[in-house]
Amino acid sequence: MKKVAVILSGCGVFDGAEIHEAVISLLALARQGASTQCFAPDVPQLHVINHLTGDVSEGESRNVLVEAARICRGQIRDVAELDAADFDALLLPGGFGAAKNLCDFAIKGAQCQIQPDVLKACQSFARAGKPAAYICIAPAMIPLIYGAGTLATIGRDEGTASAMEAMGASHLACPVSEFVVDEERRVISTPAYMLANNIIEAADGIEKTVKQLLAMC
Repeated sequence: MKKVAVILSGCGVFDGAEIHEAVISLLALARQGASTQCFAPDVPQLHVINHLTGDVSEGESRNVLVEAARICRGQIRDVAELDAADFDALLLPGGFGAAKNLCDFAIKGAQCQIQPDVLKACQSFARAGKPAAYICIAPAMIPLIYGAGTLATIGRDEGTASAMEAMGASHLACPVSEFVVDEERRVISTPAYMLANNIIEAADGIEKTVKQLLAMC
């Protein structure tokens, strides 16, 4: 049984992990016979969003690890404990939390940095040559992990693609139902809700990405 580590960024599209993307990924992995272990950084969220109104909940603070535990029924560990030696592959769903809590791309764009524990964990897979999949906005982190020239996609958003290229990525436009693979670096990316209009469209690309990820193990 292949073992896959999944890094979550909280719970909720606007300030954490995109729940549909996370659940679709976990379901696809399970259906294809893989075991999973979820991880998240034990840090405060950048901010808390009221998902009913879209407004920032002033004065409210939440922890990324605690919130992410909601998605995986409490079966989660601190990402500081994650090492590629214990797993066959890595997967990161999107949601604004990937760009706010796992890194600060949402604030700093091309000048962003990745949260240190997340960076260490992701780099351990890159150094080991083990396959990894980055979904939705999470591929914005790829050039900081894999280096200049890495193939990656976030779909067709020109502003985000330009920022990724300024960070060193080689961005390829990609439809929601497909994915991009950098064969040399063994990293996969797919647009999901960067382009998806509904959960079916998001699932299409994610399920194909998961199949590719496990095939590369």
